[in-house]
Amino acid sequence: MRLYSETFGHQLDNTQPVIVFLHGLLGSGRDWRNITSALAHRYTCITLDLPGHGLSASVNLPQASSEIGFEQSYQAILDTLAYRDIKQFILVGYSLGARLAMYLASQLTNHKPDDSAFSKPELKGLFLEGGHFGLPVTEREARFANDKAWAERFSSEPLPVVLNDWYQQAVFSSLDHDQRQSLVLKRSDNLGTGVANMLLATSLSKQPLLLTSLQTLTLPVRYVCGEHDTKFRQIAAQSELSVEVIPDAGHNIHVEQPQAFISALSAFIQKC
Repeated sequence: MRLYSETFGHQLDNTQPVIVFLHGLLGSGRDWRNITSALAHRYTCITLDLPGHGLSASVNLPQASSEIGFEQSYQAILDTLAYRDIKQFILVGYSLGARLAMYLASQLTNHKPDDSAFSKPELKGLFLEGGHFGLPVTEREARFANDKAWAERFSSEPLPVVLNDWYQQAVFSSLDHDQRQSLVLKRSDNLGTGVANMLLATSLSKQPLLLTSLQTLTLPVRYVCGEHDTKFRQIAAQSELSVEVIPDAGHNIHVEQPQAFISALSAFIQKC
């Protein structure tokens, strides 16, 4: 199962890691265009449209599966990288994309030496923007109820109406009116049922706790969060990971402060 992907920059060179970008819920690979344009003169960059989004909105499900959750998304990402002949890569993920990136890293590094995963691409670094590490069991039921309510709205109501409410959530409090309206307009071309299915399938209520796996990785990991993103600054501060706080930014740093994001990512790539 392959996802829609686009390549930017230098001709693919398997001696250097490719920079792979995973967007957030309601987004697509196009969200990274400013970032890939700035990096393309030095690196090969690949953007993916996650299941239910962009040109992967109608991606076919495996016969035995009724939804594309963490494991199915992980396999779809690996299938796409294999199709692109990626041998080594640095993974950049935002929000939902960051959670999938963490899951992928935990799966790739938890295989035994005799596992077939050793023929899979080598992860060289993990750059996370505003990703949640997972909820304790006691909080998962309430989270699923919340996600289910949103999913029902995405499936049944006009998307602009739902999006107007979606971007009023506390995590987007740093956005002004014009920024919210711009996002509503930009995201209104999504397929509501596709977003709803992905929201439920990758709900935080279904995500395993991933922090311990990240803390034991031997490859470089960097977590970036916005100065005004109070919730995720607290999450990052308790993680014991390498954290960088980007000034004058909220939850979506690569849109709100693209130059600062590019500088932080470029420094990380050099470290890898």
